[in-house]
Amino acid sequence: MLVGVLALQGDVREHIVSLEKCGADAITVRTPQELKEVEALVIPGGESTTIASLAHTFDLFEPISLRIKSGMPTYGSCAGMILLADQILDAKAGQKSFGGINMIVRRNAFGRQIDSFETDLIAPALSANPIRAVFIRAPWVEETGKDVEILARYQRGEADSYPVAVRQGRLLATAFHPEITGDLSVHRYFIDEVCK
Repeated sequence: MLVGVLALQGDVREHIVSLEKCGADAITVRTPQELKEVEALVIPGGESTTIASLAHTFDLFEPISLRIKSGMPTYGSCAGMILLADQILDAKAGQKSFGGINMIVRRNAFGRQIDSFETDLIAPALSANPIRAVFIRAPWVEETGKDVEILARYQRGEADSYPVAVRQGRLLATAFHPEITGDLSVHRYFIDEVCK
C-alpha cells in the first residue's frame, strides 16, 4: 500500500518513518498529482489554519476533501484531527476543514504550547498495552455523532473525560502525536484495520 503524508507542515518525516516500520510504502504529498498516486493519506500535526491555507495555495484542499468523501483512508494527528472534523470550535475566522468525521472538535483545548504534556492512554482497540501520548497544543472532541467510534479518552480531573482518538469508517484521528514516541500502535491500526 502506498500511503501519502501531507507535507505542507508538521511531523512529516516522523510519520513516514512510522508508516515504513509498519510495512507501508510512504511518500510526501505536496501536489495534486502526488495525491492521485496514493491509496491512503496521513495529515500530520502542525497548525491547522496554516495547513488549510497551504492546501489552498498548492491546489490540494478540494482534491483532498473529495478523496476523503470518496472513501480514501485518512489518518489525522492533532491538527489533522481538527482538519478531519465536520465542525471546529474556537476556529479562526474563515477557517475550513476537509471534514469527514461527524464530530465537533475544540482547537487548543488543552491550552497553549507551555501546557503540552505526555501521558499513558488506555485504548484496547489500538493496543493491548498503554499508549504513550504526547499532547502539544492539542484539540479534544467535544461531541461525536452516533457513527463515530471513540477509541481513547483522556480523563481530566474527576468529572471530565474527553475523546482523544476516534474512528469513523475509513477515517481515524488522534489529538496526540504517536509519531514522536516510537509507539507504532496507531500507525499499525491505521494500516491493518482502517486501510484494509
